[in-house]
Amino acid sequence: MKPVPHATSLRRAPVQRRSAERLTRILDACADLLDEVGYDGLSTRAVAQRAGVPIGSVYRFFGNKRAMADALAQRNLERYTERVTERLRATGAQGWRAAMDAVLDEYLAMKRTAPGFSLVDFGNQIPVGVRDAEPNTRVADRLTDLLSAFLDRTPDEDLRRTFLVAVEAADSLVHLAFRIAPEGDERIIGETRELLRAYLARVLD
Repeated sequence: MKPVPHATSLRRAPVQRRSAERLTRILDACADLLDEVGYDGLSTRAVAQRAGVPIGSVYRFFGNKRAMADALAQRNLERYTERVTERLRATGAQGWRAAMDAVLDEYLAMKRTAPGFSLVDFGNQIPVGVRDAEPNTRVADRLTDLLSAFLDRTPDEDLRRTFLVAVEAADSLVHLAFRIAPEGDERIIGETRELLRAYLARVLD
């Protein structure tokens, strides 16, 4: 079992395996309840009950439900990065177009299947964290560090700005697609893909 990544919202990071497993159960319960009752209906007590842990165990890690949502968003980002990395390695993707498809496709897959993701994703829907660590900036920075090696590019400020613009544009359009259709409107997703290709071609070709 993979350890839960450190999240800035944690009061105390788990050290022992048993503690890490308990944190995983708490975040899993939080994700499931977000789908069932929404953020407004979420409570630390309900999460503790669903996770099968004492309420004190929840407060050991989190001061409130906002902190839980932040930790779930961070875990989503870690899992998303792992999925993109595995996809690129498995397919032997060459070039930025293949890398962009992996980035977009894995995001869409999580949007459709990951519990709680439609509300929290990487923190976009329930803003969390400090002003200089906005979710899309975190995502863009992570993708820059990940993809620069595949693209044989230096992860400099120009590349970071390029990916930030691409992430912001894709984020807005994908959310539009899912507002129109539960599984994401395919026409808007197609337009999103074309828009990203046109923009990135100007910078990366």
